[in-house]
Amino acid sequence: MLSLTIEKRDMKQKPQALRKTGKIPAVFYGPKEATTPVIVSTPEFKKVWKKAGESSVIILKDAAGNEHEALIHEVDVHPLTSEPRHADFYVIEKGKKVQVAVPLIFAGISPAVKDSGGILVKVRREIEIEAAPRDLPHDLTVDISKLVQLTDVILAKDLPLPTGVELKISPDEVVASISVAKEEVEEAPAAIDMTAIEVETKGKEVKEGEAGAAPAGGDAGKGGDKGDKKSGDAKKPAEKK
Repeated sequence: MLSLTIEKRDMKQKPQALRKTGKIPAVFYGPKEATTPVIVSTPEFKKVWKKAGESSVIILKDAAGNEHEALIHEVDVHPLTSEPRHADFYVIEKGKKVQVAVPLIFAGISPAVKDSGGILVKVRREIEIEAAPRDLPHDLTVDISKLVQLTDVILAKDLPLPTGVELKISPDEVVASISVAKEEVEEAPAAIDMTAIEVETKGKEVKEGEAGAAPAGGDAGKGGDKGDKKSGDAKKPAEKK
């Protein structure tokens, strides 16, 4: 089982100063444990956290030789660097079972995907179980090679559980299934009604050629010029003799 050394924390030490020395502030607590502030090595914590996650039990060891079985309950990380800044450890009561959510690892090749063109749907990414601290698995494996037909599914009850581990969700809950890809049907372009276009064109031609319409060209302009000239002569005053 993974272990992590903890040191008693002096509350006068500021978190920023601790982090500069390669350590982070932390706290552990539990049903039978008072809330206790401690310090852990940042590099060591990251190694344990990567392997244990938040579902595997680890051992917290102090300088006096005391040991606590605990889960990494919550980790505060920097929003930009993702470096851990603070950690909470939940100390498990001895002799009691623990209920946690463990991650699911999908392994194998599904014939329904490989041969029939189906799409694997991971309905659940983790699953709730209960077990004694030392029996808790780090993760559970989902064998997708059992998905042979497009209609096949893997249920929670199909997952192999280690000895001492109990499923805490409905055994008939779907863990993985196959989705059938739908082909997009391309719609044919709408047929163009050439008759409607022809009628509209003819209508414009008739309108331009209607009786009484002014003839096109420069003749109308010439007529207008003459009328303007006569009008001008009529307005000219008579000369005195």
